[in-house]
Amino acid sequence: MNDHDRPALLPSGLRDVLPPAAAQEAEAVERLIGLFELNGYERVKAPLVEFEEGLLSGAGAATASETFRLMDPASQRMMGVRADITPQIARIAASRLRDAPRPLRLCYSGDVLRINGTHLRPERQFTQVGMELIGSDSPRADAEIVVLAAEALTAAGVADITVDLTMPPLAPALCAAHGRPLQDDSGLREAIDHKDAASLAAIGGGLAEALSALLAAAGPAESCFDALAALDLPPEPAAARRQLGEAIAEIRARAPDLRLTADPLENRGFEYHTGTCFTIFPAGVRGELASGGRYVTGANGTGAGGELATGITLYVDTVLRSLPAPGAPRRVFLPAGTAPETGRALRAEGWITVAGLGPADSAADEARRLGCTHRCDAGRVVKVG
Repeated sequence: MNDHDRPALLPSGLRDVLPPAAAQEAEAVERLIGLFELNGYERVKAPLVEFEEGLLSGAGAATASETFRLMDPASQRMMGVRADITPQIARIAASRLRDAPRPLRLCYSGDVLRINGTHLRPERQFTQVGMELIGSDSPRADAEIVVLAAEALTAAGVADITVDLTMPPLAPALCAAHGRPLQDDSGLREAIDHKDAASLAAIGGGLAEALSALLAAAGPAESCFDALAALDLPPEPAAARRQLGEAIAEIRARAPDLRLTADPLENRGFEYHTGTCFTIFPAGVRGELASGGRYVTGANGTGAGGELATGITLYVDTVLRSLPAPGAPRRVFLPAGTAPETGRALRAEGWITVAGLGPADSAADEARRLGCTHRCDAGRVVKVG
């Protein structure tokens, strides 16, 4: 059978979201965004498609390999379908909101499309919700983003989360200080990416001891930083270590009970980040709940002359997998001829009303057929048995 004979068939990584999951997703998005707005983050909306040179400049360059391209019939210029919304927010801040007071707090929601899924996230289209704090290099900005994201996830119903902190510039700065830039040493870079202790010991040379110590330091955030503090580091990696320690202290001051870990060698997925980064994981659920960190915006989309910023993206698909299945909504069947004011009164009380469009042999049977939990009988709400 050819695919055109199966009109419901979708490309891999794409899916329809059906009731009640679609309603649960919309509710989760609004709950997350609502909490961000209550904390001073203003909502913006970026287009799904942009010209390629703007979309893939600055922080957006890291998404080039995952971006769908198409030709704009009107301008005859190449466009890209966004694979991540954060670079678009950076562009908006650097251009249309360049004169707005700093620090600038923005939040957003929307779908992204990627060329490939991953093992942990096979979906190629999914919804992002996020917030960006632009124009501050304070560790308090990192702490605000992390703690607010954790609070939002908890408010949405996600329980038992862990925030993992990392410092992607630390290992590259350490290697550069020892004359082994990672961009020129694929073997060492691969060993770090895969956290291969044996390879680090075998090919690390003078770096082997320090890199092995970074690998072994991963664990609870405070004990990780204590292990890092014991290392004799050159100035640039020492500055990265200090930033990580300041972020840990600020987060702990705001959220003393938050489960906080740190992994100083983790850098995958943080290609355009320049400082403290964070990933939020759920317990027993596939995928990340959220990820983000410090980066630099690009002035006018060029990637140059940007501002320091920090932000986080929440992945709604993982959020939904972390929530209990939605319960059946209260739906009441209104037989044909029910007075309009009756329906209005019930909806004001929170009922979902389903109106009959014609006579039915049995109002109870029709209510069950339409998925209603109740029916209206002479103005009274009666449970469907």
